[in-house]
Amino acid sequence: MKQSLIADHATKNRIGRIGILVSTALVCMAIAGCQSTNTALTTVDRAQGTSENISSLTQVIQSNPRDPEGYNVRGSAYGRAGRYKEAIRDFDQAIALNPNFYQAYANRALVYRYMGDSNRAVQDYSRAIQINPQYDTAYIGRGNVYRLAGRHDQALNDFNQAIALQTTDGRAYHNRGLIYQLRGQHQQAIEDFSKAISLNSTAPEPYNGRGLSYVALNDWDNAFDDFNTAITLNQNIAESWANQALVYEHRGEKAKAANSYARAVQLDPNYKPAKDGLARTRG
Repeated sequence: MKQSLIADHATKNRIGRIGILVSTALVCMAIAGCQSTNTALTTVDRAQGTSENISSLTQVIQSNPRDPEGYNVRGSAYGRAGRYKEAIRDFDQAIALNPNFYQAYANRALVYRYMGDSNRAVQDYSRAIQINPQYDTAYIGRGNVYRLAGRHDQALNDFNQAIALQTTDGRAYHNRGLIYQLRGQHQQAIEDFSKAISLNSTAPEPYNGRGLSYVALNDWDNAFDDFNTAITLNQNIAESWANQALVYEHRGEKAKAANSYARAVQLDPNYKPAKDGLARTRG
């Protein structure tokens, strides 16, 4: 059983200070600031990080302590539980038992990224790719580290490589779409977000991403549909409500906009676009 640790982070979609009469230029400026890192593109099974599951995996390891897969799987569970030092320890042991265990390198890389150690994350993803040049997960993971560091050309190269390998992982298209969006290439971004949706229709993030590119193209109706779908899929993402509010605000429906901004603030009191929008529309 070969496991990846956690479906990689995607992004928060951020909106700037936009009035009721929104120009395309202002929207593009808002979208240029929409890159962030705090929501997952693919749902994580938190049950796999429970103490009960970790205890069961420990029993498996105790019965076969020379099997690197046991350490890899338990390391994944530790990672899901946020117990990063223990996760690193298990991945270290898995790699010590099997130096060519490329999945363990990629899993350890993701934990390093969560710990803020981008250099080690890149090193481990690169080692996984060196061992298995066909491993699309490592290209996607390394590409996201590059993207978050602002190294967009390198990120784009990695996402392109994963796509050339015919990946079925929607993160490759979603993250490439974010780069296109940042560069103002909104039609290409929409195509990539749409592909990501076709691969994982239950993830709200590509709907938010595509919706913002529709806004940049002044296609408010399609944007509204996407933001509403994102909310239907997960009602606990502040960005989705703030994005919906932006459309209401554009339409002059200030009361509805204020309600949606208020919901976003309730979910994330520190989310500035929602706080600013609520201040604009509350009166």
